[in-house]
This record gives sequence, C-alpha cells and structure tokens, in this order.
Amino acid sequence: MPYLDEMFSLAGRHAVVTGGSSGIGLAIAEALGQAGASVLVVARDGDRLAQRTVALTELGVAADWLSVDLGVPEEVDRLAAHQDLARADILVNCAGVNHRPPLAQTTAAEEAETFAVNLLAPLRLGQAVGPRMAQRGFGRIINVGSQQSWRAFGNSGVYGVAKAGIGGLSRSQAEAWSASGVTSNTLIPGFVITPMTQATIAEPGREEALAARSMLGRNGVPADFASTAIWLCSPASGYVTGQMIAVDGGFSVH
Repeated sequence: MPYLDEMFSLAGRHAVVTGGSSGIGLAIAEALGQAGASVLVVARDGDRLAQRTVALTELGVAADWLSVDLGVPEEVDRLAAHQDLARADILVNCAGVNHRPPLAQTTAAEEAETFAVNLLAPLRLGQAVGPRMAQRGFGRIINVGSQQSWRAFGNSGVYGVAKAGIGGLSRSQAEAWSASGVTSNTLIPGFVITPMTQATIAEPGREEALAARSMLGRNGVPADFASTAIWLCSPASGYVTGQMIAVDGGFSVH
C-alpha cells in the first residue's frame, strides 16, 4: 500500500536504541527494524546483545550491537563518537536503572548512577546526534520516560527526579532542533512486565493490583510500544514534537 509506505516506512533510516537487549528497548528495536530501519542496539551485557542481534537478524532486520555502560561518562563519550551515532536518523533512549530506596536513604552511588543512566546519557547522546540530524533536515528522538515523569508513583525517589527531567529534556531538544526537521518526544509507559519490573511483581498480589488500575484491566507488555515507536520515528509524526505520549492502557488517567 504505497500511501502507508510513504507515511510510515523507515526504509533507509538508521536507528540507535539504548537498552535494546530486553524489554521495551528490544521491542522498539525490533519494530523499527521490521519497518525498514537498520538498527544498532546498545546495552551493557555483550553476550545478551549478541544473542538478541542474531534473533533480530533472523527476522530480516539489519542489526548490529555495541556494549556500553551508560553509567560511565567515558563510555557515553565512546558511544557519542561512534560512527553509527554520527549517521543515526533515529535515537531511542530506553536504557534505565531503577534504584528506589526511600529518598532520604538514597546513597551517593545510587544517586549518581540513576542520574547518569536515566538522564545524563540521553542528554549527552542527544547533544551528539541532534545537530547532525538538523543539518540533514530529518531526525527523530524518543526518550523513554515513566509515570514518574509527571507524577509521584511507587516510591519515586531519585528515580522520579531523573524521569521528570526526561520530559524537560525532550522539550528542550524539540525547542533546539524541531525547526530543522528533528522531533523529540517522551514515551510514557504504564506498568510493563519486563526484566526490570520482576522484583515488583514478585510481591504477592502486586501484579493484579497494578493491572486493575489500568482502564484496560491488564499490565503492559513490550510489544505494546511497537506501533507508537514506528509512528514517532516515521514521516507521519512530523508535526508532533516536545510531547509526553502515554502508552499505558489508561493507567495515568485515574
């Protein structure tokens, strides 16, 4: 269908997805690849990245991987200088860490890693890629936020502070580069069952209680983010920028 291809195809585009070895990041990497983009998946665990890249390749995705610890500034700089980032049309910042002790009990190390991975790495990578996208006249940045991006929820702590900053980051990126064809938006999940949330659902009854808060009566799964990611990265979303877009089954409406 030529009309839909013109509107949503990502053929010829190159995407970089952090946190791409599992959960929402992997689902987005797969979706962008299936829509025609080549994809570089970035995460810490090289062995798991290699396995995921093989699986993506078997689906017909042109995929490669790079092991980077986004909690280490020098590693972020290494990624920022990488040739795949230099040519990226799409940047998805999905990598995250979720330390949430009570706010007054947060250690300096937990605070530093939380800000480094969840906020400072997306900031630095955007600074590296945004101007290049603007120079070419096209770019798409998706920063994956959280319910904590707009409200306190689930003992937010310093994690909530970092995720609130993600919403501001997208707005600042939109202000800086949208006039040159680069959009930046924040994707807000509800409660999604991923490796990161296993500790939460291990508590008896917690998974069911969270599902009951959604208007759809279920928790999210990574595949729920595929179509929204394709839309936000495609020509179809060219007039959407600086927004916080919830994919949460109505979780945030209550």
